[in-house]
Amino acid sequence: MYPMILKPAVSSAIWGGRRLINEYGVETEKENAAEAWVLSCHPNGSATVVNGKHAGRTLKSVYEENKEICGKNCERFEDFPILIKFIDAMDNLSIQVHPDDEYARGKENSAGKTECWYILDCDENACLILGFNENIDAATFKKAIENDTLLEYVNKVKIKKGDFFFIESGTLHAICKGVLLVEVQQNSDITYRVYDYNRTTADGKQRELHIPKAVDVTNTIPYSFKRGGRICKAHEVYSGKEKLISSELFTVSKVKVADFYETTADESSFVSLLAIDGEGSLECLGETILLKKGGSVFIPAGAGKVKVYGDIELIETRI
Repeated sequence: MYPMILKPAVSSAIWGGRRLINEYGVETEKENAAEAWVLSCHPNGSATVVNGKHAGRTLKSVYEENKEICGKNCERFEDFPILIKFIDAMDNLSIQVHPDDEYARGKENSAGKTECWYILDCDENACLILGFNENIDAATFKKAIENDTLLEYVNKVKIKKGDFFFIESGTLHAICKGVLLVEVQQNSDITYRVYDYNRTTADGKQRELHIPKAVDVTNTIPYSFKRGGRICKAHEVYSGKEKLISSELFTVSKVKVADFYETTADESSFVSLLAIDGEGSLECLGETILLKKGGSVFIPAGAGKVKVYGDIELIETRI
């Protein structure tokens, strides 16, 4: 095993933009790059290894042959545990919700989806929808969807670059127009759309909504910042490394490298490094890898010392 440079799986959408193509080096022939799955072993889109003996293979196929690359902390998961993506919202995403593990296993044969967002950039008045502005019951939620009054109940949160949010499964949410972010999530692609602004696709059809399931799984309460919501200055910060969230699902940190940064990929977990600004180089297991904005590197568990040089900002994720 060795540090693997990854090429993302890219998807377009009616709400997607081209910033990932123009600014982050994402390559695609599609009309836009709404999402770039920079670390993924999901069957709906796996990242591809571009260097070394596994070049040209999907990370999913490499993982299935060598599951020990994930580390001991991942042994409790049935599949590869997480998915990391860029999202470029040129327009509003649908208002949606994700189920928890129990519901998703029973209904979808999939893991549930808890996620977190780091805001890379946003328009001056950009916002997110997170939960409700008051406690309501399921019947009121369902009626608001049917009467097209849901927007009267949702909680809109104004955001700025550098904000961070932890979104537990069951939280009603939406990324709104003019937001560019990194998402770290459980390895799931299960989304229940609740409201899509009555938009139509190129063929004139409205996208499918999933109202009964959404009503089943949504926690109809205000969003709690106390459960790991917006980033707090009290979070751990040392040597340019800021821990954003540490949960049973994933640990995510932002690392600002001014000259040199060293960490370790021990036997407990792999390390994912995603470059969100600047450029530099990475040394591990005798390999030297150039890093620049948009680059994603998967470092297998047990790889040992990892050294990064340069002027670069990273999102570091491990289990």
